[in-house]
Amino acid sequence: MLYSDISVLPNAFMIPKPRRRMKRRIFLQSSASAMALAGAPAVLRGRNLNSAIQLAAIGTEARGWADLEAMASHAKTKPVAFCDVDLNRTSRARKLNPDAPIYQNFREMLEKEGNKIDAVTVAIPDHMHAIASLDALRRKKHVFCQKPLTHTVWEARQVRLAAEKAEVITRMGNQIHSHGFYRTAVQLVQSGAIGKIKRVHSWINATGHGKSGQIGRINPSPPPEGLAWDLWLGVAPARPYVKGKVYHPWGWRDWQDFGNGALGDFGCHVLDPVFTALKIEHAPSKIKCSMHTGINDEVWPAQSTVEYDFPGTSFSGKSLQITWNDGGRKPRDLGPHFNRREALPGGGSIFIGEIGSLLLPHVGAPKLYPEEKFKSFAYDQMENLNHFHGWLDGIVDNRQPSDGFSYAGPLTEAVLLGTAAIRSLGEHLVWDAEKMKLTSSAGDRSDLLTKDYRKGWEIKPV
Repeated sequence: MLYSDISVLPNAFMIPKPRRRMKRRIFLQSSASAMALAGAPAVLRGRNLNSAIQLAAIGTEARGWADLEAMASHAKTKPVAFCDVDLNRTSRARKLNPDAPIYQNFREMLEKEGNKIDAVTVAIPDHMHAIASLDALRRKKHVFCQKPLTHTVWEARQVRLAAEKAEVITRMGNQIHSHGFYRTAVQLVQSGAIGKIKRVHSWINATGHGKSGQIGRINPSPPPEGLAWDLWLGVAPARPYVKGKVYHPWGWRDWQDFGNGALGDFGCHVLDPVFTALKIEHAPSKIKCSMHTGINDEVWPAQSTVEYDFPGTSFSGKSLQITWNDGGRKPRDLGPHFNRREALPGGGSIFIGEIGSLLLPHVGAPKLYPEEKFKSFAYDQMENLNHFHGWLDGIVDNRQPSDGFSYAGPLTEAVLLGTAAIRSLGEHLVWDAEKMKLTSSAGDRSDLLTKDYRKGWEIKPV
């Protein structure tokens, strides 16, 4: 049975500016910019690079507004078209460019305004990320998509392949990839300060179904005027609208048809510095959900624990174990270095190394253990980078950010393999990334990698 008590999820995180530590510098691996000089052969279509990047937004409120506002502040960017299924949530976007057309259907916008659009930002519910991003990529538009990149593992693979084919500049909206705290932690791990990493614990206090206040369907109601409910559903199976913050505009993350629970919501954030610091370039070989508080066919569990086995990297041992906890569950086996009297933060990761450990709160400054050993250990706190401007600068300079879809795709695949494990409690899932095949002692579980699409909203393989 699912827990009936509904925890309150934290507000969208605010990124504080780190304080500069004026201490003796140690030499760390260079990462002065989050922009990797990948040199993808993408340019603004026939435009002088001194002219504005013409930006279209799919999703204009909440996270969509935050992304759009930040991008509009870029000196070489001009919003030229907006799309939101709910016209009641477009007023702020309209002020950015009163002359820009507003659509409810992103496919119609891309079709009619395509020649006027250089880049697209996607900030809508998870279940619609893939189809919107793929439509833009097939038109060779530069794409910024919020996390997780997609709703299913199969979709993540398709979006990555489409981005490679389109040869455009991409970035996922895991903003803390560019935060100074996270970048500092990456450098500390890669410097060898705590030795080879033996294992990692990551966690978040958010629950899997804490936004909607529901664990099953309730009485429907007519959608408000201005909301195109059928377009909001998009690829998902048809269901009636419900008044309040059950699905739209707030509670959709709870529901399996639309979101991916706590792991899908925060995994690409919290696990990002783990993947970056350890240079995880291979998919997990095994995944297991060892615990959750119950699941039905509608919402995600309130709490879960997922165990990942990865091949080792140059910064770890021969193998690497990463354990995820959510819903307020926190790791217990913290290794020999951590001060056990110290309370863990509500979310973050702890890297357990051979000679020390690093605690990275979500979002907070990294801390090294044992404290006595690192008392006089000095390092520079790296500066924040503007995640949104980094993508736009990449378009102007023809440079691919370090977390383009070639990185975000595999990260999202790993996160969503965890949600597949949640749907198969206790099973040891074996993942063949090359063949895209998921198996267990129960047989082929590849059905967990994808979903059925509503007629007219099918996604074709790339």
